[in-house]
Amino acid sequence: MILAVDCGNTHTVLGLINGTRNISQVFRIESNKKKTEFEYASEIERILEMLRIDPSGIEGVIISSVVPMLTDILKSALRLVTGKTALIVGAGIRTGLRIQIDDPGTVAGDLVTAAVAVKNEYPLPCFIIDMGTATTVTVVNQSGAYIGGVIMPGVMLSLNALTKETSLLPSIDLAPARKIIATSTQESMKAGILYGSAGALDGIIDRFIESVGEPASIVATGGPAATVCKVSRHSIIVDEHLLLKGLWYLWKNNQR
Repeated sequence: MILAVDCGNTHTVLGLINGTRNISQVFRIESNKKKTEFEYASEIERILEMLRIDPSGIEGVIISSVVPMLTDILKSALRLVTGKTALIVGAGIRTGLRIQIDDPGTVAGDLVTAAVAVKNEYPLPCFIIDMGTATTVTVVNQSGAYIGGVIMPGVMLSLNALTKETSLLPSIDLAPARKIIATSTQESMKAGILYGSAGALDGIIDRFIESVGEPASIVATGGPAATVCKVSRHSIIVDEHLLLKGLWYLWKNNQR
């Protein structure tokens, strides 16, 4: 069993995965830059104890992080908890993935991890939507190479900016709107964020299809994915554990 860790800007997701890629437990903690490795270790150890998981049974740890200042902190924390030195997704790791962009060394670990997952799990070419603090839409082509993509503000980032920068608009949660032409302020905001986000994805996907020159499978992950993709005009598979699966494949690739 390995412990796969996906550190994002808002939350860090941890998953326990066995040798046949079965994800047995998933939990998330806050990505807090103010915490020390001992605070993270204490929090993770308490959660494992609550789940009745013996850390000595964890054979290895792998971390993908988009928060550089937390990478070493989490690595140290997880060494305290498991006694294992974590494998970090980054330069020098065996991915089995060709990266065909201007500077391959600048690709974030989460984008590489998601690309590795779809290469092993889904028909190619594949468009990958990762909806976090930022929303990314990237492409793995027919031959299994990562060829780039787009980055735009995330759904919740847009929603928070809308309420923060306006005096009269209330704070709302991301939720399905009852109708597209809304008749109240809150419903108008829900409809705008939901259909606006879905429309942005639809427009990008349409242009990606034109650029690639053939239909592609489309896979989405991240907190808002299930809500937003439901109203997309495209058929999108929502895979909430896509990055954990990618981390498992990366771990296996680097045990040879």
